[in-house]
Amino acid sequence: MKPQVSEPPPSFSPSAAGITPKVTVDDFLNAARGKLGIEILGGKKGLHRVIEEPLLHRPGLALAEFYSHFPFRRLQLFGLSECEYLQTLGPETRAARMARLFEFNMPGLVFTWGQPAFPEIIRLAEEHALPILSTKVETVHFTNTATLLLEDLSTPACKVHATLLHVAGLGVLIEGKPGLGKSETALGLIKRGHALVADDLTCLRRDTDGNLIGRASPVTREYMEIRGVGLIHVPSIFGAGSVTDSSRIDFVITLVSQDDGGDNLVDRTGDNETYRTFLGVHVRQIIIAVAPGRDLVNLVETAAMEYKLRAAGRVAHRELDARIKQLHTQQK
Repeated sequence: MKPQVSEPPPSFSPSAAGITPKVTVDDFLNAARGKLGIEILGGKKGLHRVIEEPLLHRPGLALAEFYSHFPFRRLQLFGLSECEYLQTLGPETRAARMARLFEFNMPGLVFTWGQPAFPEIIRLAEEHALPILSTKVETVHFTNTATLLLEDLSTPACKVHATLLHVAGLGVLIEGKPGLGKSETALGLIKRGHALVADDLTCLRRDTDGNLIGRASPVTREYMEIRGVGLIHVPSIFGAGSVTDSSRIDFVITLVSQDDGGDNLVDRTGDNETYRTFLGVHVRQIIIAVAPGRDLVNLVETAAMEYKLRAAGRVAHRELDARIKQLHTQQK
């Protein structure tokens, strides 16, 4: 049967198309400060500059006055080679070369290995409101980490009202109307040894491989709201392994009320595959009707196990269908 893309009721968070964010130098500085010990040396007024191409470039040829194919829309990286080359130039020549470089509308410059920026570069940075950043990290390590940070900051993103958990090695996003038990179900799964990623509000992004990645908002990370109990700090109660920073989203559990006709939406055999779409990514959807007495924790955990079996090529309804056909043939 042809897979169908499901559209949830209007009360659910929509299948967001998302946006590709504009990454500023200030965004990068805030993201990299903790991991790379980066700081700003000058040009603070230009922190609003947009990094149009979220990559790094070492401007060796441009410093030698060769500007063809110069990718000026990227952050310019000055390592030991660039700084030693500039050191060989006299102050006037160095100032002239850098002034020509500053005529390009670059987003900013980064000095690695703790190399000090030359006074003339700081002066030009203030005149052009162009940020000069510095880190003590070596160039190769900085390039690898900064590239991943820029990729993360610039990928399409959106937010959805849903709870995300890491269940049996799979990312399970649980969505549904308020009051259907998303957080209570998540709490039960955590007690069984699975990990919380985000409660109620999940931030989604699509990585360069087309995977959908979810994480919590920095403000609410590690916290849950349980009706009747209030806010709880999950790792303080269940231990450090009860939370994880992020997870790829493998499938979506959509909780629907049985009183609202939820049974009519439920797939009873597993043959009618439906999908939810976030940021252009189709994700397998499982609809579960909520009714008094139903063990949602057990159902979600079983759905995760069944998903893994399907991924391994074991599809229960097809195996049963084949068995019935074989039995019917033998009885003829």
